[in-house]
Amino acid sequence: MVRKVNWVLALLMSIFFGGLGVDRFMMGKVGTGLLKLITLGGLGIWWVIDLILIATKYKFKDVIWVE
Repeated sequence: MVRKVNWVLALLMSIFFGGLGVDRFMMGKVGTGLLKLITLGGLGIWWVIDLILIATKYKFKDVIWVE
């Protein structure tokens, strides 16, 4: 199921709450969101990677960026 996600909101959520997996939950990726929550953003590494991916509007599967 394709999900439309506001890019600015996802970027802000990734900056402030990315370590808790909020950005992944917004994109409908519950499994990886839970893993990110449990590991606190992969000890910060996963948080930085997701921040870069969202900032560059990476084409995640089943996600369409809207503004």
